Amino acid sequence: MSFIKAGQDAQGKDINIFYQDWGQGDPVVLIHGWPADHQMWEHQSHSLAHYGKRVIAYDRRGFGKSDKPWGSYDYDVLADDLKAILDGLNLQNVTLVGFSMGGGEVARYMSRHGGARVSRVALVSAVTPYLLKTDDNPDGVPQKEFDKIIEGLRKDRPDFLQTFGKQFYGVGVISHPVSQATLDWMQMLCLPAAPHATEECAKAFSSTDFRQDVRSIKVPTLIIHGTDDQTVPIKSSGDKTAELLPQATYIRYDGEPHGLFITAKDRLTQDLLDFSNGAALGGDNRSTTEREPLV
Repeated sequence: MSFIKAGQDAQGKDINIFYQDWGQGDPVVLIHGWPADHQMWEHQSHSLAHYGKRVIAYDRRGFGKSDKPWGSYDYDVLADDLKAILDGLNLQNVTLVGFSMGGGEVARYMSRHGGARVSRVALVSAVTPYLLKTDDNPDGVPQKEFDKIIEGLRKDRPDFLQTFGKQFYGVGVISHPVSQATLDWMQMLCLPAAPHATEECAKAFSSTDFRQDVRSIKVPTLIIHGTDDQTVPIKSSGDKTAELLPQATYIRYDGEPHGLFITAKDRLTQDLLDFSNGAALGGDNRSTTEREPLV
């Protein structure tokens, strides 16, 4: 297995971040969402590598196969872990892709580390620019909704994650966009995370104001968000991020839930491939054209 050292914990022990490295070509770095791990990118990793990209996907500290230290999981720490990956692998001309919570790492890295090594960024179902409802962010999500997450995790973490997974993919009484096997797979990805990391990351993505971080992004940017996202509502996130980055390409996936990396996997993979290749993408109302099926 492959690991990058990302600093030390309070006891002076090295913190090791697990990463997957597939393919050859210009690098695409994929940052997973909460509370899963790098394996959520299974389809995109395989397809992008097949079509000529070097694909690096890693487990955030506290999740998957990475070390699970007790301590801070704020976005400065997480952005520094991302820097350790980019520096440790000496990556250049990177397309940096952040899903959900991972969009925060992208934004904080671009401001904290000046966007070093990065040529393009994609924010997919991202928590940017600021999820929490405040006096100066009236379209945000009330604090009580985030409090319910912590309460649910502490009461019965497996049960909470199972219910969360259904919302994540837009599963309802009538709507079944993914199979039960996919829901079981998602549960399998989430359970190995450390409970402390799961809670602290939930606090971080719900309360961190990324508005200035987003404004610092000066490279070509792609924003993708599902219009039926009930986990990270588009009005609080995708729409607001696009307002702060008027030069970005913003594509709304009509009717898609939060977990569109599965429910719209081919479309997302093609958009990421085109974007990383520098192709011009249309905006909100772009029609989906017929393409050779992705592997």
